Amino acid sequence: MEKRRYYVSVQAKTIVPNQGDAPYELEIDATIDEKHRLERIFHQIDSYDEATAIQTAFIIPITNWSQENNDGYDYFLKQAYAMIYELGTEETRSHIRQMKILK
Repeated sequence: MEKRRYYVSVQAKTIVPNQGDAPYELEIDATIDEKHRLERIFHQIDSYDEATAIQTAFIIPITNWSQENNDGYDYFLKQAYAMIYELGTEETRSHIRQMKILK
């Protein structure tokens, strides 16, 4: 499959094909299947974000569930950065290395 350039915002969890479509932090070269795989990872991160928001909104006490939720969020965030690193431009890879998130 043919790869094309995408512009990624991990914070906003967006992947856009045109540089001016949305703010972005990172650039990747990916097939459409790879783009969809990264979108699924972002969806998983959103799920953990929503669970945390519900817990906070209802002032649910900190429990093992909370820690599991945090662990899940961290896992998928690292998965996203690992995939972005794999598909990223040299500038993107350099940025991720400086973040030291993949250690």
